[in-house]
Amino acid sequence: MIEDNLAELRDLMAKAERRGDRERLAVVSRDLRYWTARRESAELSEPEPGSDVIRFGMGVTLEGDDGKKVHWRIVGEDEANPSKGSISHVSPMAVALFGKKVGEAVTVNGKEWEIVKLSDKAEN
Repeated sequence: MIEDNLAELRDLMAKAERRGDRERLAVVSRDLRYWTARRESAELSEPEPGSDVIRFGMGVTLEGDDGKKVHWRIVGEDEANPSKGSISHVSPMAVALFGKKVGEAVTVNGKEWEIVKLSDKAEN
């Protein structure tokens, strides 16, 4: 994801330079510095294959007390996008899930969820 952001920003910078858009150049330069620094400090973390407890990077399918199922992948703060099925490792849901197993329940914001499936890969 970081590499994709950097590539897009480099493209935006080239376009801004061609147009002579100093304001856009300043914004893109700032974002490039941010993502370059993030890449330097980033660590790839992949869940242990076959793990039966929830850890960073895992996919988790939950069933609410209303029967509704949701699937979340626990990711870093920069990658989190709940509308696309990923939540930050510091979110209340992820914090409640860490260390739990299939069949266990968690309560977040007054709603109870049962853990019904774990996966060490993203599900779409």
